Amino acid sequence: MSVYTIGMTNNFLHTTRRLALVLAGAALAALNIITLVRGGGLIPGGFTGLVLLIQEICSQYGGFHIPFSVVLYTLNAIPVVICFKFVGKKFTLYSVLVVVVCGLLTDVLPLLMPDGMINYFSLQDPLLSAVFGGFISAFAKSLCLYAGATGGGTDLIAIFISEKYRKDSWHYIFAGNFVILVFAGIFFSLDKVLYSIIFQYTTTTALGVLYRNYQQRTLLIISSKPDEIYGLINEMTRHGATYFDGHGAYEKEERVMLYSVVTASQEKDLIPAIMKIDPGAFINVLKTEQLDGKFYIPPKD
Repeated sequence: MSVYTIGMTNNFLHTTRRLALVLAGAALAALNIITLVRGGGLIPGGFTGLVLLIQEICSQYGGFHIPFSVVLYTLNAIPVVICFKFVGKKFTLYSVLVVVVCGLLTDVLPLLMPDGMINYFSLQDPLLSAVFGGFISAFAKSLCLYAGATGGGTDLIAIFISEKYRKDSWHYIFAGNFVILVFAGIFFSLDKVLYSIIFQYTTTTALGVLYRNYQQRTLLIISSKPDEIYGLINEMTRHGATYFDGHGAYEKEERVMLYSVVTASQEKDLIPAIMKIDPGAFINVLKTEQLDGKFYIPPKD
């Protein structure tokens, strides 16, 4: 088999995998919205929460219904154009696919599924809806992230700010979610707001466990083979390292410590590989809360 054929096969498998993850994530997100989120009367964060808030206001105060997909597509229009231009074309197109499928299924599935089935999965307890709905939301988001896409909306905005300005966009997203919850509290009951906060907290916490590519780990490695270990780090992660000369207090021998920062997902494979090179290496792994300066981030395709 030629190299060209192998390359074409790998590309096809990679694209198929991405499409499968994206479609699964979008479908799961839609099912979560029409069952647990609506059943619990929740207002999630981001554009999904904003769409549901607009729908509720129009229904209760205006007496008319707006399709979920229409509002969702309208809100995502500007972020999609910006990310397509400045972040990555394939990344944005896969994210658009998530938004389109999720919006379409959210409107269509309630018409196709028997009412009894929707009611069966719609928990009447808002606390259970907030907790388990948050877990499902995090799982759906992680599927999209592993496919190199997002659920659109504020995720696109956050990635654009991170890619363009190398800034943490969490406080901007938090401010937007806070405004949505304030309006939900004004127009509806306070308990809906509080349960929605639990939903958001559960989603954020679970997502931090399921997807760790945006988390960093600091490695402090004391070894007698620093050059080989640095070559391994650079080969596996494309990150650099810094040498520090030291003196071992116990054995009274000169030592070299490597300082390097990698992503949490790279740590799992990197540490066993380092121990193969130097079984006597001493490795201290620290959770990195904040990182400024040059840190290699693979570009979005």
